[in-house]
Amino acid sequence: MGGRSVGSATLFLAVVLASGCGSREDGSGPYARRVAREIPRIERATGLSFKTPPKVEQRTREEVRRFLEQRFAEDLPPEELSGMERVYKRFGLVPANMDLRQFMLDLLTEQVAGYYDPKTKVLYVVEGSDEAIVGVTIAHELVHALQDQYFDLDSLQRARDDNDRAMAAQAVIEGQATLEQIASMLGSENVVAALPGGWERVRQMIRESQGGMPVFASAPLVLQETLLFPYLSGAEFMRRYKQAFPGQPPFDRMPTSTEQIMHDDRYFESRDEPVAIVFPPPLRGKVAYHNNLGEFETRLLLFEYLQDQSAAVRGAAGWDGDRYALVDLPAGEALLWVSVWDNAVDAAEFFDLLGRGLERRYGQPRAGTGERRTFQARGREYYVQIAEVDGRTVVYYADVPGGTSPRLVELSRVTLRQ
Repeated sequence: MGGRSVGSATLFLAVVLASGCGSREDGSGPYARRVAREIPRIERATGLSFKTPPKVEQRTREEVRRFLEQRFAEDLPPEELSGMERVYKRFGLVPANMDLRQFMLDLLTEQVAGYYDPKTKVLYVVEGSDEAIVGVTIAHELVHALQDQYFDLDSLQRARDDNDRAMAAQAVIEGQATLEQIASMLGSENVVAALPGGWERVRQMIRESQGGMPVFASAPLVLQETLLFPYLSGAEFMRRYKQAFPGQPPFDRMPTSTEQIMHDDRYFESRDEPVAIVFPPPLRGKVAYHNNLGEFETRLLLFEYLQDQSAAVRGAAGWDGDRYALVDLPAGEALLWVSVWDNAVDAAEFFDLLGRGLERRYGQPRAGTGERRTFQARGREYYVQIAEVDGRTVVYYADVPGGTSPRLVELSRVTLRQ
């Protein structure tokens, strides 16, 4: 689920690359020779020099678990994580009975082989990890250590109430580390050519390796894909960035949306900035949590509803901004979501595909045709409408308790800011 990394620990690519990267450590101190070997490679690849080589220490898996719990509490305070969990359950992206915090901790603990901690400036390696995977991990985390010596990594990802922007920042941070990690391990700057089948083959190999990652294998699609996104899509973005801006670090010109990560022209040509959406106070109830999905998670939502990859990609492609709000009412919680689109055609396509997805999940619309549709199921009402706000076409979605009006916000008072 999008947002902030936890210790940059989920190195799924290690599963793919580990078979050819192992070596025994024979220097003084843990992994000293390996670190010394990787540092000049990473400096050449990034164009930056280490001010001080990081320390490398070992940690038990129990110590790593405690570290992850601490970072969770710092990066996702309980009230924020609770709001996010409730929203994703309302969207149907995670099961209604899932303890999201517990599951995410289990998932990240399963994956971690090492991490760089910006607070202690130490690169930690998990005791008992496979030697080959440790080699991949050290190369990856050394890039994070170098990034941290020039930029405040935590501040780059600390985009409160803007999940999409935070995920884009994480894609740059993890993407650069992944790209240079692979280049170092394969001995080639042309990573795509050195990886037979490119990123899609990597993704397929990760899927095939799920038997060895039972928690990841059992994760809902949204968790799997948002964990993979910064590494795979981020690495591809950074490959294009290095071609466009050779020798220039990316942190002074960060992308602001997953749309810019996924589409070359939205960052490298037009620099298409997303529209910020500001809700007025709801007509009833109190806002408990608000944030956004972004194009990437909007695509995942459509796929979850339609089970059609091409339709999901097509339906999300015209995204230009979105905002949701979880509202507590006397009758229960309600979810409101407004998305703005590049043009009326894109909005109409998304409206149609979302309506088809709701019909697939909840049956035929109870009422409405044309620009409004209402669905009923399990004591809830689901309402979708296409409308205009500030001269732009938007799609309004509401999930409310049965018998509650879905019009919980005046669309005429919604503000769009470019």
